[in-house]
Amino acid sequence: MNVRLWNLSTRDNLNLYVFVGVLVIVGAIFGALLVNALTLEQQQELADEIGVYMTAVKESQQISSSATFWEIFWFYGKWLLLMWFLGLSVIGLPLVLVLDFLKGVLIGFAVALLAQQLAWKGVLFFLIATAPQNAIVVPALVIASISASRFAFFVVRERLFRRKGQLMPPFLAHTAVTGLMLVMLAIASLYEAFVTPIVLEHVTPTVKSAEISSDSSKF
Repeated sequence: MNVRLWNLSTRDNLNLYVFVGVLVIVGAIFGALLVNALTLEQQQELADEIGVYMTAVKESQQISSSATFWEIFWFYGKWLLLMWFLGLSVIGLPLVLVLDFLKGVLIGFAVALLAQQLAWKGVLFFLIATAPQNAIVVPALVIASISASRFAFFVVRERLFRRKGQLMPPFLAHTAVTGLMLVMLAIASLYEAFVTPIVLEHVTPTVKSAEISSDSSKF
């Protein structure tokens, strides 16, 4: 197999990277708009959930960081393995793009909700709580989805239409890329499980006080 066939560099796959990147961004915009579509009751329920989470951060030392790591890593791992499998199935490729869009929706929704409830300190809270690991997770999922797309395109073009080419080399290459991205997700999970709680313990009181001040100003 020609190495260039599985080159996932930005220069040689610019169109795919732009397409998937735009998909994530559009998903983030859609997620932000969803917050405005919520009823006041739903917004209040989510605000209460945020308050509960911030209170729970103070008790984070009672939670095993290793258990948290495996929980987070398993969540990310299932997402990644689903992308890998959908790429192998070829017909599941549209669902890979749906997952990219959904990831954007989740990020956009979280940012918009925190900004609505806590103003600029909500955005700060999001940046500290999730931005570092998402800086690893999002590129890892984007690369995995592009690898899945390349594999699906190879099967359709080389195996179905041209009736040539070996399937094993691209399969191994796609699997190797998925394995590498799994390592990246493990790093993100380690940060989220061991570092994020420590950082949040110092930031949450400030954000929490801002929330209380905001609530008292309403009366």
